[in-house]
Amino acid sequence: MTATKIHLTLAALLGLAGVALLAAAAHVTGTQNVGTAGQILLFHAPAVIGATAARKAGFLTDFVARLAVSALILGAALFAADLTRRGFFNEGLFPRAAPIGGWFMLGGWLGLAVAAVLAPRS
Repeated sequence: MTATKIHLTLAALLGLAGVALLAAAAHVTGTQNVGTAGQILLFHAPAVIGATAARKAGFLTDFVARLAVSALILGAALFAADLTRRGFFNEGLFPRAAPIGGWFMLGGWLGLAVAAVLAPRS
């Protein structure tokens, strides 16, 4: 399976999980963290799809964009998993999981900016 297919498949799963978490948060009281996790996933799923399409079209440098998209996926999943566990079980995934996920997301966004600046097409 190519990186493009993997990234697009994972983006679809992020979106699916985001909708499921928002639905769960709407039906269970005291799950604000779960709603936030759903939003994070739903914000990043289309970003991953768009970045993957831009990379394939040559608007992002290939290698840098692949790393950046991977960081977005990993960061969003880690951040959302930690918030979801906190929302439902009142304990985190592991110490500092949410901030680590946040740093991966920030790195992914910065990586996309670098990939755009270095892109062969404009």
